[in-house]
Amino acid sequence: MKNVTKLVVMKRKKFIERTTLGFSSVLISPYVFSEKSEFTNKKKTAFTPFALATWNVQQAVTIAGKALDKGTSSLDAAIQGVAVEEANTLNTTVGNGGAPDREGNVTLDACVMDSKGNCGAVLAVENITHVAALAKDVMEKTPHVILTGEGARKFALSQGYQAENLLTEDSKKAWRKWLEKSNYQPEINIENHDTIGMLCVDQQGEISGACSTSGLAYKMKGRVGDSPIIGSGLFIDNNVGAAVATGLGEEVIKTVGSFLIVELIRQGKSPQEACEEAIKRILTKQKEKPSFQVAYIATNKKGELGAFSIHKGFSYTIYKNQKSQNIDAKSIY
Repeated sequence: MKNVTKLVVMKRKKFIERTTLGFSSVLISPYVFSEKSEFTNKKKTAFTPFALATWNVQQAVTIAGKALDKGTSSLDAAIQGVAVEEANTLNTTVGNGGAPDREGNVTLDACVMDSKGNCGAVLAVENITHVAALAKDVMEKTPHVILTGEGARKFALSQGYQAENLLTEDSKKAWRKWLEKSNYQPEINIENHDTIGMLCVDQQGEISGACSTSGLAYKMKGRVGDSPIIGSGLFIDNNVGAAVATGLGEEVIKTVGSFLIVELIRQGKSPQEACEEAIKRILTKQKEKPSFQVAYIATNKKGELGAFSIHKGFSYTIYKNQKSQNIDAKSIY
């Protein structure tokens, strides 16, 4: 009996030794603990965040840029940035104080797009100032991408947005003066058809954007331009880059400008080359020098920038490394 017990103990000892050796060999496997292991050697890439926007909007990009510096996501930072101009009653092309349509009603358009390809938009919204944030709510809280008009306004109220009169006294006076001649013609680089479009890259290298506008001054009731149209006014592909447009929306829509720029970047063009090509696509349809302005800004995944316009006078603003700068863009004319 003693011999049998001794034999069992010896076998058990050998089993434990073999098992322990096998387990240890797994733990110290070169695949798991080697310096070449993709698990132990995989480091998080550090990105320098930045905010890029159409026109001279240094306060807006600074708000967005500082949020990015603190670790805010690219989408939330972009919405915080454009909200500055939406609330700026001196800006007659965006938000509260925006120029009205022919009937004296201020209607706002906006869209957002995040790094995952999610998007939301609102069109022809009355009485709601922060329509970029509302577009984000459409994206996140409804099964839809787009809400329009009264439906968008009702949704905003259900989410706690406050209704307010967006027609300021200054905008009302300008509208009444316009009624005297009713000249329905966009003026180059005059604030009657512009927008704030913003692209943000956060600390994780994720790209998102927002676009907000009151649209063409004294437009026909119900008119919508490119700004809230995903692919025209704004487009993001987090693996490639992003672009946003400003200017006469009808011409941007015809060439699906922002999508075109991102696709050109995908094919190997720099953001600058892509912006220039997108402007040329518009011009190929014009027999004469155009009497309207269109401009684009863009970035790729490397953080390289591009900006280009039809006519001189367009500028863009960038916040990076705790500094903001307004830069004149190159143009065809």
